[in-house]
Amino acid sequence: MANKVTIQDIADALGVSRNTVSKAINNTGILADTTREKVLAKAVEMGYKQFSYANSVSDILGNVSAPKPQKTGEFALFIGTSLDNSHFASTMLDKFQHEITGLGYSMTIHRVTKDHFEALSFPASFNKERTVGIICVEMFDLSYCEMLGELNLPLLFVDGPVESFSHQLAGDMLLMDNSAAIFQIISDMKERGITKIGFVGQRKHCRSFFERYMAFRNAMYLNDLPIDEKFCLTDIHSHGAEYFSCLYKVLNELEELPELLICANDFVAIDIVNCLKIMGKSYPEDIMLCGFDDSAESKVMTPALTTCHIHSQAIGYTAANLLLSRIEQPDLNYRTVYTETNLIYRESTKN
Repeated sequence: MANKVTIQDIADALGVSRNTVSKAINNTGILADTTREKVLAKAVEMGYKQFSYANSVSDILGNVSAPKPQKTGEFALFIGTSLDNSHFASTMLDKFQHEITGLGYSMTIHRVTKDHFEALSFPASFNKERTVGIICVEMFDLSYCEMLGELNLPLLFVDGPVESFSHQLAGDMLLMDNSAAIFQIISDMKERGITKIGFVGQRKHCRSFFERYMAFRNAMYLNDLPIDEKFCLTDIHSHGAEYFSCLYKVLNELEELPELLICANDFVAIDIVNCLKIMGKSYPEDIMLCGFDDSAESKVMTPALTTCHIHSQAIGYTAANLLLSRIEQPDLNYRTVYTETNLIYRESTKN
């Protein structure tokens, strides 16, 4: 019996990395179409059997240059907040829409309000009969997410409720890497002699906030740095003006400030900056700050904000691939996928 063909065998035959072959065969990550087609063609030629995408095999065995048949139907975007140019999802959805419209699909947008969450009801604009898949952005209500899973449609959560750690949702989960950049900044700060580091942000607001908070704690532990709980401002559960008022009260009552505050996102960092102004203090002189998301605001702040860059287009591309693969193979195990993030140092962490 001939030996089983492996991904490494295909990589060796083409002179490419194992990772490149894996991306092509599993249809994940970003690859040039010509590279993907070359890998799939070689896989078919060598008798590789374990394709995750049945249509990829048929495309290669036929004519890869032949136009693909146009699809029909709508992808429904469910969103729990309003979108503006500062939101990472704006760029992400541009890329997502580009990928699906190239195949003939369309996208509809449905804003889910507080009333919808409470009543477990759908926006009037949603039509299940036309819908081929659902993508959820900032949908953090567990009961509502579970209800969407009962529709038996391909379902993707871009971020999700913190309870999804213990309650498997009936869909795939797509997140940005919430750990690597936080590990890096804490390790770098230790080398600079910075040891009094805190975290601010509602840790149970969503899965990403919780992962960032746990990355902070894990990085402190692995760097043998003490965690001072008074510098962990994570249990302020108010919203809007009330949240800012509570945050200011907690920060102002600290007998000393940490040397660095890692913020759950850039807008939390902006709240901290405004609190410091009222307190007669400034950054980075009195405290250094690090945000997350690399929003437009982070670049124009003075001083500019150190933050973690999210690759929004990569998220959009990956989102399209996850949903399209779920349509092709609805019985695939549910997947949790992370996209890369990068730490960007700016003036807010200089001293």
